[in-house]
Amino acid sequence: MKPPLGETTASIAQLGPSVRPMVTGTPRLTSAQWVVLLAAFLGWLFDGFEIGLFPIVARPALQDLLGGTGDGTVGLWMGRITACFSLGAALGGVAFGWLGDRIGRVRALSASILAYSLFTGLSFFAATPWHLGIFRFFGSLGMGGEWSLGVALVMECWPEKWRPALAGMIGAAANVGFVLTGIVGWLYPITPHSWRWMFLVGALPALLVFFIILAVPESEKWRRSVRLELPHPLKEIFSTRLRKHTAFGIVFASVALIGTWGSVQWLPLWADQLAGKGNPGAKAITQMLMGAGAIAGCFLAPWIAHCLGRRAAYLILCLASIALCWSMFHYVNAYGVFFLGSAFLVSTATASFYGWFPLYLPELFPTRVRATGQGLCYNTGRVFAAGGALVQGQLVSSFGGSYPSAGSVVTLIYLLGIAVIWLAPETKGRTLPE
Repeated sequence: MKPPLGETTASIAQLGPSVRPMVTGTPRLTSAQWVVLLAAFLGWLFDGFEIGLFPIVARPALQDLLGGTGDGTVGLWMGRITACFSLGAALGGVAFGWLGDRIGRVRALSASILAYSLFTGLSFFAATPWHLGIFRFFGSLGMGGEWSLGVALVMECWPEKWRPALAGMIGAAANVGFVLTGIVGWLYPITPHSWRWMFLVGALPALLVFFIILAVPESEKWRRSVRLELPHPLKEIFSTRLRKHTAFGIVFASVALIGTWGSVQWLPLWADQLAGKGNPGAKAITQMLMGAGAIAGCFLAPWIAHCLGRRAAYLILCLASIALCWSMFHYVNAYGVFFLGSAFLVSTATASFYGWFPLYLPELFPTRVRATGQGLCYNTGRVFAAGGALVQGQLVSSFGGSYPSAGSVVTLIYLLGIAVIWLAPETKGRTLPE
């Protein structure tokens, strides 16, 4: 039975200006929705810039701090610092996600961006490798939180029909930042004597916080959900009703993040090794092409998921990732066109998951616990990615500084995703749970 007209009109009015549809039933986009998307896009973009900093700074910075050591020792420290970053992002994803479910998406988002900007800037003063590890840990607390809060805010404020396109934009935004890091590193080559200034550039996103506080409206869906019931996010996502969804989300995020952080993010270091001291821009060019491939992959994955379903898309992404990684690590042995082309394709496949997650993870959790649920799933994957980075570092050392030999072992993790995906719920065609 249809509700009375007065009730329908009242419910539309309650939605607020940021998400109010037209009375005809066709959602219209408002200026408030565009402001939300702009703020979140810039947050993800700068998040990607911060993430992309270390892969191109790592080798020259560690060579400087360690006194010109070899790649075996550099690999060990790269693994340790990457593990610090992954653990911090995991904790930040849960902490800031919980905060976003309790005090609102906008305030928690502002705090997360401020955290990663300030601690990235402090890395300028690092005097030992452990200093870099500590600053990367605290900076990554904010990076982990920013992802889940931005996803929740945008998906709750925009109409349902836009979700596949928004998922691609979410994944692509971070990789635009990743490309920008490569461009800056290419224009101003990073050496053991000139790496510190990049971290000062990484402090600039702190200025975005003023725009978010002054201009970005809060999610009306979140406001309604907390008026109806005070959220207990951590308790609810592990309840009988949601714990399977939480477990699947953790597994799927872990597979993708271990593959990326445990292996693929090391391609700029490998490029730097192959190109030698005479070509310090090689790592930046590699990163630019990786970022371009990642942007393509992030738009491709939601489209596949929209057409074929969430599970089929994840299976295809795992198959493509393991096939392309295996080919690159076994057949590429010199820096050049073949190396760069392979890096583009590998990144297209392995980064495409970051366009799939913003589509699938919000569909697993109701509004009142969405930021916590997707933040915990995605960022618990970073804990396992920290282990993958440590394993990769040990393998690089064991294989005498060989990045491809180590990477060919770590990327076998995609086999786990192929085995588990069909046990998870299919959410294609469903609206976001309230």
